[in-house]
Amino acid sequence: MKTIGLLGGMSWESTLEYYRLLNQLAQKELGGNHSCPCIIHSFDFQIIGMLQHAQNWEELSIILSDASKKLENSGADMLIICTNTMHKLADKIKNHIHIPLIHITDAVASEIQKKGINKVGLLGTKFTMEEDFYKKKLLNDYHIECIIPSSSERSFIHYIIYNELVKGIFKKESKQQFKKIIENLKNRGAEGIILGCTEIPLLIKQKDCKIPTFDTTEIHAKAAFKQAIK
Repeated sequence: MKTIGLLGGMSWESTLEYYRLLNQLAQKELGGNHSCPCIIHSFDFQIIGMLQHAQNWEELSIILSDASKKLENSGADMLIICTNTMHKLADKIKNHIHIPLIHITDAVASEIQKKGINKVGLLGTKFTMEEDFYKKKLLNDYHIECIIPSSSERSFIHYIIYNELVKGIFKKESKQQFKKIIENLKNRGAEGIILGCTEIPLLIKQKDCKIPTFDTTEIHAKAAFKQAIK
């Protein structure tokens, strides 16, 4: 089995889920006492978040690319970025390594296509919802259209991610508001919902929604594991 390099700590709450899922997959698929060979680089998310909100993507590109190279040099056979937002820098990171990068959007698109869906609602940070790097890839490469929440709803989601979910805080009232936003997207034509921040599936589950949801953390972990056992 190949070794998976994880760019984590963005936040550690979702990185923990990646680690759990990868090891559970190894035990399920391989049996015995198998676990998943991983190397994790865990960032200080306070620094990452400050640079994101300062729009200092160049500095973030340098930081993540350097960490990716260290993972490769440490023996990682492939790389995953354990966050949707930082896939904004995926192409720049790929230019600094010689191992495959398993892109979260490719993995999510594959699952959406299996459902025969071509219009989805996208939840995530403001960076993911409002910028084109995620939506454009889905549309251009997979002909999947994304619709996003209203401006006030986007502000709410972004606030909850950075002030509650990354800290392991899961409030009932926050969950109810997320469910309302998802229902609004459904009424606007969304056939499914991308939980496009790796912390959102910690709050929202499929049982909370009337239409299919796509847990990007689980989907990404499964895609990486599949490549690791080839």
